[in-house]
Amino acid sequence: MPGVRSLGRKPQGARLERIRASLAWTGERFHNLHPIMPGLRQAGVSMPTLAEFICGGGRRAPRRPLPSVDPLDAWRRPPASGLRATWLGHSTVLVEIDGLRVLTDPVWGPRASPTRFAGPKRFQPAPVELRELPPLDLVLVSHDHYDHLDYPTIRKLRRQDVPFVTSLGVGAHLEAWGVRPERIVELDWWESHQLPGTGLTVTAAPAQHFSGRSLNDRNATLWSSMVIRSPRHAVFFSGDTGLTTEYRTIGARLGPFDLVMLEVGAFHPAWGDIHLGPENALAALALLGGGPLLPVHWGTFSLAMHAWDQPAEVLLQLAPQAGVQLLMPRLGEPVEPAHAERALPWWRVVDEAAAPTRRRILPALPLPKSLPWPMD
Repeated sequence: MPGVRSLGRKPQGARLERIRASLAWTGERFHNLHPIMPGLRQAGVSMPTLAEFICGGGRRAPRRPLPSVDPLDAWRRPPASGLRATWLGHSTVLVEIDGLRVLTDPVWGPRASPTRFAGPKRFQPAPVELRELPPLDLVLVSHDHYDHLDYPTIRKLRRQDVPFVTSLGVGAHLEAWGVRPERIVELDWWESHQLPGTGLTVTAAPAQHFSGRSLNDRNATLWSSMVIRSPRHAVFFSGDTGLTTEYRTIGARLGPFDLVMLEVGAFHPAWGDIHLGPENALAALALLGGGPLLPVHWGTFSLAMHAWDQPAEVLLQLAPQAGVQLLMPRLGEPVEPAHAERALPWWRVVDEAAAPTRRRILPALPLPKSLPWPMD
């Protein structure tokens, strides 16, 4: 039964023994090691009810499909700078780095859900079919939530026999779905893997989040940010995370970064310890030591009660004030950080009638917030 298979599998055997050796594993589950920063859980704000989560908020989806670009022609030419990124929706990015292609958190499925019939539905299909991707050298999976680890996508990718690098325990899901064990590398925080025959290294770094695909596997697998480094370039990918001072350590140990991909959507005042939101993404970028910012985790699913375009609008306002080079490509539009142009609000064309409301940005909270739930 697809709905059951898509839940994946809990780690067992040698995989579980390795997990139990992790410093982040106590009491038969993974835990965030770093104390939660003050203000991330806003006082007086309660968790939304299920009804509020499903029905609350306004403008949670665009009125029309978002503008998108066919990247196939651009992908046939190598990036002049050696580093190029193509945002394909949510946290899925094709990173071309010094002749190699790395795909992050690939999700082509229609819903962030264990079933095709219920759960958050994507606003529109990805700008290219999965089969149209150029040959991949590596797939990164930050953690096992449904909007980052997608069963139908993995089932198709396994046919390419591409290697996967992921967080401790997530390989149990991949193996259950047909990925060969020798193609799976699982990393604990601060562990690295060099792609054989290349100069490309991936390092798993701390993130402040949680994991689980069902009611009985909460935090059975690890969640990570990922750093991709070649001899010439370095890229940071946040996965899902709240703001943590560990970002300063990550920047010091693994930076500086030529491209920083940070989650900016699905936030709420009660969820600030496990998601960034746009304001805290800028704070995280500063802790990392800066770098061109490509926002991810927005514009694809409705996973919180804020307007679908609020993260983009907030960043468009605040990033220039912070001196941040903001990359806001359209879906499918390849962008080279070294040659990027000024960010433009291309998303406004889909909802012009609501533009006056959308463009009025509310004052920033002392520290922004974000969203957790089993589908995220």
